[in-house]
Amino acid sequence: MADPKASWKRLRKGWGIQVRVIHALIIRELNTRYGRENIGFLWIMVEPLMFASLVALIWRYMRGPEEHGVGIVPFIITGYIPITLFRHAVSRSIMIFQVNSSLMYHRQIQILDFVFVRFLIEMLGGMMGFVFISTMLGLFGLFPMPQKPLMLIAGWMLYSVWTLSLCIVTAPLSEMSEVLEKVLPVTTYIMIPFSGLFTLSAWLSPTFRQYMLWSPFVNAMEMIRYGVWGDSIKVYYDVWNPIYCTMAATAIGLPLCRYVRRIMPVE
Repeated sequence: MADPKASWKRLRKGWGIQVRVIHALIIRELNTRYGRENIGFLWIMVEPLMFASLVALIWRYMRGPEEHGVGIVPFIITGYIPITLFRHAVSRSIMIFQVNSSLMYHRQIQILDFVFVRFLIEMLGGMMGFVFISTMLGLFGLFPMPQKPLMLIAGWMLYSVWTLSLCIVTAPLSEMSEVLEKVLPVTTYIMIPFSGLFTLSAWLSPTFRQYMLWSPFVNAMEMIRYGVWGDSIKVYYDVWNPIYCTMAATAIGLPLCRYVRRIMPVE
């Protein structure tokens, strides 16, 4: 019978090693991507912030200050920063194993570490950008104080883990077929109108709403906006939809990652 204390020590040691590996890979990725000059790693926050701010200003000019009683600027920002997380995280998972194959000589580095590190950087950048811009706009009365912070966090977490599961699928598939690299950017643009970015489900017809709520993106987006505006808006969401979809995508992606690891040449 295994000694529980010995098992716990091995678990703690393994976890400690994994944390150090992830930390080292994050530093390496940030230095490679942004360097040490200018604002350095803060670009992970500035990039989604710039995209969201520009789109929000365009929609403010086109639609006016409010739509259906909701401020157009905070509405677009709450939608565009999460969608930027999805687009950037998924696009950066393409050919990620091939680029980092030389690091696979290190026994402590697992193939999923590369996916997780790039996703984590994008997630932290998106969240930092969201907090920064909402705080700045809130000081000028242009962004509401979140009415249900726990729902806002839950929506962000579900949106993030669903995005991570898509990265776990995309990364090995991109190694198996170069076609994905060409098709994926177009696909991410096409799905934007169906992501809940520009509308609430309550603004749609019942029939169209039913189909839109099949999307994990829409369900998580509704939770995020409910966390910001609370009961002042009507939302529709199923918390289990993104959870089940995340589990299904992960179940597909993990075997694909193991398969790619076996056939991938280490440089």
